[in-house]
Amino acid sequence: MKHSKLVKKDLKVVWHPCTQMKDHEKIPMIPIKSGKGVWLYDYDDNKYLDAISSWWVNIFGHSNTFINNSIKKQLSKLEHVLLAGFTHEPAINLAENLISLTPKKITKCFFTDNGSSSVDAAMKMSYHYWQNKGKRSKKSFIALSNSYHGETLGSLSVSNIDLYKKTYESILKDTIIVESPDNYNKKDNISEAQHAELMFDKMHQTIKKNHKNVCAVIVEPLIQCAGYMRMYHPRYLELLREACTKYNIHLIADEIAVGFGRTGTMFGFEQAKITPDIICLSKGITGGYMTLSTILTTDDIYEAFYDEYEKLNAFLHSHSYTANPIACSAANATLELFKTKKTIEKNKALSSYMEKSFESLKDHPHVSDVRQTGMVLAIEMVKNKKNRTAYNWKERRGIRAYLHGLKNNVLMRPLGNVLYFMPPYVISKKEISFVSEIMKEGVNEATKKSS
Repeated sequence: MKHSKLVKKDLKVVWHPCTQMKDHEKIPMIPIKSGKGVWLYDYDDNKYLDAISSWWVNIFGHSNTFINNSIKKQLSKLEHVLLAGFTHEPAINLAENLISLTPKKITKCFFTDNGSSSVDAAMKMSYHYWQNKGKRSKKSFIALSNSYHGETLGSLSVSNIDLYKKTYESILKDTIIVESPDNYNKKDNISEAQHAELMFDKMHQTIKKNHKNVCAVIVEPLIQCAGYMRMYHPRYLELLREACTKYNIHLIADEIAVGFGRTGTMFGFEQAKITPDIICLSKGITGGYMTLSTILTTDDIYEAFYDEYEKLNAFLHSHSYTANPIACSAANATLELFKTKKTIEKNKALSSYMEKSFESLKDHPHVSDVRQTGMVLAIEMVKNKKNRTAYNWKERRGIRAYLHGLKNNVLMRPLGNVLYFMPPYVISKKEISFVSEIMKEGVNEATKKSS
């Protein structure tokens, strides 16, 4: 079997990301031969519905004909050129396209390589802005508990999940952490908006106390994705924008995972009707084809770096493959599909169908929460539903559901005891129903008593 031969070869030479490699002594490695639409195919003719969009990046399906053709056309013209002192049409078009999707104050696009590097660059940009403005004391950042912004040292510094961060704490920059406004522990007698207002008081007090030393507040709008898909109300972002403006602090919106239609709007911050100072974009930007990220920002920030060379105020941040023409072509094709396919509008119907398909799990004795924002749905499994007692993480209940999914043609990758459904937008209602049934079975399998 070619499948097994490839696995043996892989395990000799490849060190996989976010993986305890010893797990693969028991958990199967799946070599993938091809993909089409929402399906992935291995070398033994098994297929898997990609219920997590291959780590949240693939939004218009695998091997999308339109994106494929755009890349092929670009390949015959130019594969890459440095973006320092040179430019090219795909990068210019992409910058224009992205800016056209954002509020009027957003006027500039700075290209980076991937999600983590865009957060690092955004942090540097904010800090450097205040230095150029003579605000030398502004060196700190504020982030939310349970936040995740990446795994480079800068982005990890403003993250707050011990699983990723604890080992490296001694080499990371100190960050001021404020309790997340997520709705999981909201009291039943108040609305989500009221809960957001109550939780914002903690942020307001922190900003008020520390604003002279703070560069920016960084948040993931509406959903803390790697933070177990915890969700919160847009009202929090409204209040945060007001406070950042009042106290002269930048607001950085990390839209890397939630941007490009995931939350029900093109960008999550739109639902609060605000304009961030800096917007980080990646993941779905190329439709899941290639690594690319950008920072979108304002003239005010751009002009703080626009000076005579001798002043040494330029933003000297760069990557070798900045604005790679092939990646930019994939991104432009992806944005074109949003227009021609009326994706945001169609996603509303799909998200509504997703909600109905998983509704029965709300009564499951070991499910504390079934939550959803747009095209993201999460199921939190617990030992005790009444008091929401969590399963011991060492039991790895989510892995049981994952293995059940693989046996039944669905790719899920749980976050601890949280299963989530974050599919490509080309999924059909029939396929949503199929996933919901397998995930329900997965919940039953995962919550069985340990033998």
